[in-house]
Amino acid sequence: MFSFFKKKAPPAATSAAPVTAPPEANAPAPSTPAGPTAATPDPPPLAAEAPRRGWFDKLRAGLRKTGSSIAQVFTGTQIDDALYEELEAALLMADAGVGATQHLLDDLKRRVKEAKATDPAQVKTLLIDAIAELLAPLQRSLEVGKHHPTVMMVVGVNGAGKTTSIGKLTWHLAESGQKVLLAAADTFRAAAREQLSAWADRNQVEIVSQEGGDPAAVSFDAVKAGCARRSNVVIADTAGRLPTQLHLMEELKKIQRTIGKAMDGAPHEVLLVVDGNTGQNALTQVQAFDGALSLTGLVVTKLDGTAKGGVLAAIALWARKRGAPVPVYFIGVGEKLEDLQTFDAREFAQALLG
Repeated sequence: MFSFFKKKAPPAATSAAPVTAPPEANAPAPSTPAGPTAATPDPPPLAAEAPRRGWFDKLRAGLRKTGSSIAQVFTGTQIDDALYEELEAALLMADAGVGATQHLLDDLKRRVKEAKATDPAQVKTLLIDAIAELLAPLQRSLEVGKHHPTVMMVVGVNGAGKTTSIGKLTWHLAESGQKVLLAAADTFRAAAREQLSAWADRNQVEIVSQEGGDPAAVSFDAVKAGCARRSNVVIADTAGRLPTQLHLMEELKKIQRTIGKAMDGAPHEVLLVVDGNTGQNALTQVQAFDGALSLTGLVVTKLDGTAKGGVLAAIALWARKRGAPVPVYFIGVGEKLEDLQTFDAREFAQALLG
């Protein structure tokens, strides 16, 4: 059982006290009741909890194509150069990249030496530890409640699952009692507005949409509406584009600046949705969008059946060199609402190696 996201605790809260939702902006202070103090009821749960085991089984099945070639390396009887050479090839085939592959091999050899391992099965366990440690900085909960509203801008290339991911995230937020407002800032594709509108209807949340309007203007109006309506979260969808489409990347920068004019400090989250099937292309996208927008988080989709799940190791090594991690808030392994879940580094490493 787990919380889908983290909600900002009020400053006065202590570790021993229950965490309550922060007051809405400009909300009147509650009056002090006369007489004995009434018992304060427990706050509602921060997120709808769901069984994790079934989802983990899906993740493990989805990563089977990636992990099978890696796991086969450990079926032998000796720990020798041949084992490491086979492991190097398997990690490269999984799109871990040259840098991350070398990092993992060096780390693994150190662990094997320190543990005095003699069985390849032990090496497999040590590799899980090495992968989990490399990925650990990417593991962080999405925080809402620090800002009123929390404004998110979601970007990505065409076909990555951007609008669908927004719909699933909206469902989880709405289920946890958050008031969500969507902004249909992909004004160039009618199907995108219709798709987002369908998600808004399904989740019973409000949406700001304008046919053929300026994406930045729609985003501006949505943030202003979110402030006026005391929404907890505003999520702006944007048109899919390739990082090489410089004029469209400039438009994303304009949307980002315009959101900042609507609310000082916004957007508070700039999330990139990447397709886990694209391997090293996913890393290229992360680097390009981060260079243009300074990403705050990632959503990795379509990990159900990919042979390139090792790319998360490449992203983690890039983030380490960047000096600040870009957390993977969520990963997706299917079409169902509950198939989008929080990222757990050790869980991912275990699923990767079966």
